[in-house]
Amino acid sequence: MKAVHFLVASVFLALASSLASASDPSPLQDFCVAINDTKNGVFLNGKFCKDPKLATPNDFFFSGLNIPRNTENQVGSTVTPVNVAQIPGLNTLGISLARIDNAPYGGLNPPNIHPRATGILVVQEGTLYVGFVTSNPENKLFAKVLNKGDVFVFPAGLIHFHFNIGKTKAVAITALSSQNPGTITIANAVFGSNPAINPDVLSKAFQLDHNVVKSLQKKF
Repeated sequence: MKAVHFLVASVFLALASSLASASDPSPLQDFCVAINDTKNGVFLNGKFCKDPKLATPNDFFFSGLNIPRNTENQVGSTVTPVNVAQIPGLNTLGISLARIDNAPYGGLNPPNIHPRATGILVVQEGTLYVGFVTSNPENKLFAKVLNKGDVFVFPAGLIHFHFNIGKTKAVAITALSSQNPGTITIANAVFGSNPAINPDVLSKAFQLDHNVVKSLQKKF
């Protein structure tokens, strides 16, 4: 008799569990245009939603991704993001774009990660050496030289980079699987944190002289 009661209880718990975990696989509205109105908006996925009756075509629009960007900076590259901050209609849709301009030979989009997104990049102009490194313990490099029209994928959360090895400027467009993928540039985060990480930590982690670490921290 106890065995029967146990079986019935097990079946009931299994059904209850399946019902509790059931959910719709995608949003139940057509869109959720992000706004900063905390009084009348509905909070969803990190943003407040505009009343859909008040949405306009401009909520889904961005202009200027064709405009070349200035690459006269320390790394020789500029990233122009097109995410939920630029297009509020992207809220909850899980995608975004970015244009990357790299100066002639040496223009670099430094090693970085997107904690919330996979990226797929297509080269529009020039020649780029790109790659990503897998997680510990392998730390295997997957790298490729890309020319106009070539495409490369960067898995979510892995360190990756783009480096212009051509004599002319390089332009690429990357699509990301998040409305707000986030970017952590490794050197900036490690050597330019605020407040600064204790130099002793970085000296040991990177096997560098203490003075070299302090010099790098000043640069960032």
